[in-house]
Amino acid sequence: MRLSERVVIITGAASQQGIGFAAARRMATEGATVVLLDLDEDKVASAAAALGNPHLGFACDVSDAEQCKVVARQVFAKFGRTDVLVNSAGVSQPKAALEIDAVDLARIFDVNVNGTFFMSQAVIPYMKRRSSGSIVCIGSVSAQRGGGIMGGAHYSASKGAVHSLAKSLARELAGTGIRVNAIAPGLIETGFIAGRIDEVRRAAVIADTPLGRLGTADDVAKACLYLASDMSSYVTGIVLDVNGGLLIH
Repeated sequence: MRLSERVVIITGAASQQGIGFAAARRMATEGATVVLLDLDEDKVASAAAALGNPHLGFACDVSDAEQCKVVARQVFAKFGRTDVLVNSAGVSQPKAALEIDAVDLARIFDVNVNGTFFMSQAVIPYMKRRSSGSIVCIGSVSAQRGGGIMGGAHYSASKGAVHSLAKSLARELAGTGIRVNAIAPGLIETGFIAGRIDEVRRAAVIADTPLGRLGTADDVAKACLYLASDMSSYVTGIVLDVNGGLLIH
C-alpha cells in the first residue's frame, strides 16, 4: 500500500469519467484517505460515496482563495494531516484567438492558474508541519506544442503557466520537504472531450500518436500515484509527459 495512512486532496474530482476521480480511485486502492473537491456539492458527494468510507467530498470553487483555505482547514481538522494535493480542476474552451474576450480569458485563468495556486497555497502550511508533502499539478501537452488539439490559445497559455508554477513552487519549497511536479497529459478519453472533437480529428490525433490510441484517465492517474508516493522521493520540479508519444522532445 504505497499511500497507507496518507490524506490526499484532489480538485476537480466529481466526474466519475474524469482524471480527478480516476486519481482518487487509484490512490484509495493504495491506502490513502481521499478528499474530493468540486463545484457541485451533490456530484462530489456522490463521487466520494462511490469510493466508500472514509473518503469525503466537499464543494469548493478553487478560483476563490478563501474557499480553498476553508476546505484545507476542514480537512486538517478532521484528519490531522495533509500529505498530497492533486490540482486536477480545469476548464477548456475551443476558441480562435480573435474570438477570445476578457471574460473568456479570465475564466480560463481563474480556474486553471489561480485555482492551482490558491489550492496549493492553502495546503502548504499543513504540509510544512510534517516537513513533507507532494503537490501534483495537471498541465497539458497543449502548453508544450502550442495548442492544436482542443483548447484555444488562452487554454494553452494557462497550462503553460501551470507548468511554470509547479517548477517555481518546487524550487521554493524543496527545503521544506514538499515536492511539486506537473503532468502534461495528451488527448485523454474523458467526459472533458465528449462532444468537443469529431471522429476525423480524433482519428488524426491517434494516427499522430506512436502508441496508437488516446490516453485513459487511469493512465494519468497512475502518473499521479507515482508523483504522490515515495516512488518519486527524489523527483521535484518536473513536467511528466503522459501522451503516448504525441509529443517527443
